[in-house]
Amino acid sequence: MPRLALCTLAVCVLAIAAAVVSFARGSWLGIIWILIAGISSNMAWYYVRKARADRAAERESTGATG
Repeated sequence: MPRLALCTLAVCVLAIAAAVVSFARGSWLGIIWILIAGISSNMAWYYVRKARADRAAERESTGATG
């Protein structure tokens, strides 16, 4: 998994934890944390798919199979 995908996944997990703590304390600020978690999760998926596509394109250009 690419490094950027791991970083954004960590941000996503931390944002979810912050949202849980925020809602547990009765603060509506947790909504912002949920939005940050959604954005970071989309970024993680983007970087994973980009890395797969780059590897596939590299394999295709070298003519390797498998």
